[in-house]
Amino acid sequence: TTVIEVGVDVPNATVMVIMDADRFGVSQLHQLRGRVGRGSHEGLCLLVTEAPDGAPARDRLAAVATTQDGFALSRIDLEQRREGDVLGVAQAGRRRSLKLLTLLRDEDLIGTARTEAIALVDGDPALAGYPALAAAVAALVDDERAEFLEKA
Repeated sequence: TTVIEVGVDVPNATVMVIMDADRFGVSQLHQLRGRVGRGSHEGLCLLVTEAPDGAPARDRLAAVATTQDGFALSRIDLEQRREGDVLGVAQAGRRRSLKLLTLLRDEDLIGTARTEAIALVDGDPALAGYPALAAAVAALVDDERAEFLEKA
């Protein structure tokens, strides 16, 4: 059970063994191993699996074993599970809203497009000077997606 990750804080805990570690995701494993070694002694987390070499689960465990960097692990998780619907609530690539882009590969292009879009909307909030763009946005952006755009 992963109840330990949400409320147990034992500063002197130094060893954790996670059986069937292949059944956990990258972020869960990272959170779990962060529960040991919180006191003055170093911690050790053992990830036990029977997943064969080359299996995606084994690759996931190897990634967790190689770094403590949460940002690096989130990128690895994103590479393996995909981004899901970035303008909605669907997760793990079940419903992708990006058709030609991926967040990781096209990160710079997406950032540039965001900057340009903000400048365009700041200058013409109703997109009155861009009727074709306004029509495309109206066709593609429902209330749920509009809410996610506002949060961005």
